[in-house]
Amino acid sequence: MRILQLKVKPNARTQSLVQGDDGVWLAQLKSPPVDGKANAELIALLADHFDCRKADITIKAGAGGRMKLVTIRD
Repeated sequence: MRILQLKVKPNARTQSLVQGDDGVWLAQLKSPPVDGKANAELIALLADHFDCRKADITIKAGAGGRMKLVTIRD
């Protein structure tokens, strides 16, 4: 199992996922933070980046904020 700490930036112009020098991942998402759209886009982005299923990704903490703790099952 992999645990990631993410900082999410919704309403960005482009979609990207990069790891910072401090180990925190920065996810830029096109979706607005409304009705879980940004969280759904984040899960899809992580699944694509780490080559796993969406069902293997869980937002453990921070679902309503910009700082999130995410687990990815191997």
